[in-house]
Amino acid sequence: MSDINMASDQTTLNLQGAESLALAQALAQQLAISPIDWHRLNSNRQVRAKEQVAAALVYLLKDQPEEALPRLEQAIGWLNRSVKAPPCPTHGERPTHG
Repeated sequence: MSDINMASDQTTLNLQGAESLALAQALAQQLAISPIDWHRLNSNRQVRAKEQVAAALVYLLKDQPEEALPRLEQAIGWLNRSVKAPPCPTHGERPTHG
């Protein structure tokens, strides 16, 4: 058996024993835009839709559909271009000198 197949088999075994919620939370964390990448990715429709769908899945698995629905709607908005990124609240601000 090749190393690739062994690694794949090991991953499958690890995932089979994992809880759905833990997997969804790990996925949501993986897909969340980090603060350092925010300005580069905040308008990327694919990235934002993935982030919102993963968050919605976490809420669904927590039996909180009322929290999942707006995130799913947001993901659809990113994909159908009815949503766009708001301007960064810190743009245009000047440091205050006291």
